[in-house]
Order: sequence, then structure tokens, then C-alpha cells
Amino acid sequence: MKKKMIALDLDGTLLNNQSQLSDYTIQTIQNVKNAGHTVIIATGRPYRMAHQFYQQLGLDTPMINFNGSLVHIPEKKWQWEQNILINKQYLIDFLKYKEQFQAIFIAGEYKNKFFITQDHLNEIHPSLMGVEQITPDTLIKPELITSDPHSILMHTRAEDRHELAKEMRTLFKNELEINTWGGPLSILETCAKGVTKASALEYLLDHYQADAADLIAFGDEHNDVQMLQLARTGYAMKNASDTLIPHADRMTEFTNDQDGVARELERLFL
Repeated sequence: MKKKMIALDLDGTLLNNQSQLSDYTIQTIQNVKNAGHTVIIATGRPYRMAHQFYQQLGLDTPMINFNGSLVHIPEKKWQWEQNILINKQYLIDFLKYKEQFQAIFIAGEYKNKFFITQDHLNEIHPSLMGVEQITPDTLIKPELITSDPHSILMHTRAEDRHELAKEMRTLFKNELEINTWGGPLSILETCAKGVTKASALEYLLDHYQADAADLIAFGDEHNDVQMLQLARTGYAMKNASDTLIPHADRMTEFTNDQDGVARELERLFL
């Protein structure tokens, strides 16, 4: 069998509902890797919140973070590392519109750090930022924004997050990629125009001198649409959002909480 590139979203896809990897999933991914296939994590998560899963899976391949804004090999100086950042002015503008966006918080995400609004500190779940506590040193101040972020994260009170994302795209004249998170929380994440998991995967396919026909992808949310469209076979999870399902070639038989990805990879390759 020709070797494949396998792109895997994390939340709602490879991770179970406790945001963990099961032993079965870890072993299956390692078996697929040992069979010669290239396993790529492609996540909206920042690096600091995805690194532990990369280590658990025993990967040595590039990882895609921030929905494609960062392509790198963790803990290595890799000459093909790619960073596509958002102009800092957009982050400043987000802060100006925080009332209109009904924002509980707005955060600027960087490779190894973040800065966040703290007007509604008692409503912020620190775990969303990968920390145990939101501390004063992470308070975002417009006058101190001097560097371009990888992404902008926002938790909103808006009743329809998908509609808000559409309104925001119009407000910013479609100059940004704005996607919704999976799960029950109304969270939107923003990247630079043209940055998607698919654009990052195209970069890696070129690096590996491979073709999209060699790509298989698994996802569950709106930010996985382009990735599934790019792949020769794009899988929507059984638990996938209704916004993703029309763009999938197939659906897994099992949910993320039932090791749906691992079961399908075992069927396909092992």
C-alpha cells in the first residue's frame, strides 16, 4: 500500500470528551506510524496546549497549530518552520469592538504565550488558555500590543456563534479567517487571511513531495472544512458539527469518545 499522510484534528476528533487520548488510540497511532505513514496533528490549539499529545503519540513529524498559522517540529530548530501572523492592528480593533461582539474575553495568542482581557475574570475558564489561573501579567493592553499574534481567540455571549462569525467576517471585509470551536462553548478563533489547516497541509505535502491524493483527514468542526475538502478522503466524525458533514467524503462509524479515529485507521491500515 502506498504510504499516506494522515491529518488529525484534536478536540472532538482524536481526543475523547475528557480531552484525553485513550491507550488504544495512542497504540493505534504508533502502529500506523510504524507502518510508514506520516501522522500530522492539525489543530486550532496553540502549541503549549497540544505538545503533550504530540509527546504521548510519540510523533516526530511537523505539527500544525493555530489552524495553520504555525507549522513546526516541536523542540527542534527546523529550517522549514512556517509562521503566518495576523497584523496586530486587527487585535487592537477586536478590543475596540468587544462590547459589540458580546465578548467574555478576547485573547491574543502567540507561539508560547497569550494576553487576555480580564473584565469578566470570574467567567473565564483558565483551562481554555492551558493554565490553572489567569494572572495579572497576562492582561492585554492595546498600547502594549507591539507584535503580531498567531491567532485571536474570543469567547462570546452571542446566542448564535456561527451568525456572529459571519457578521465579523463582513465587518473585517473578509480579510480574516474566523471559525467556531466545537463543543458547547461559544468560542471563535481568528487567523490571517488564507490561513487554514488545508493551506498548512499543502505546504507539508509540497515538503514531502506528496500529493493531496495521498492525504486522509479527520475532523469535527467548521475549521476542518478546507482540510477535508483537500484530502483524497475526508472523514467527519460521527459527532461532527452539521456545518462540516456536507463537506466530508465519509463519516466515522464511532464518535471521538468511542475511539472513532483509531478504529477507522485500524480498519484501513492494520
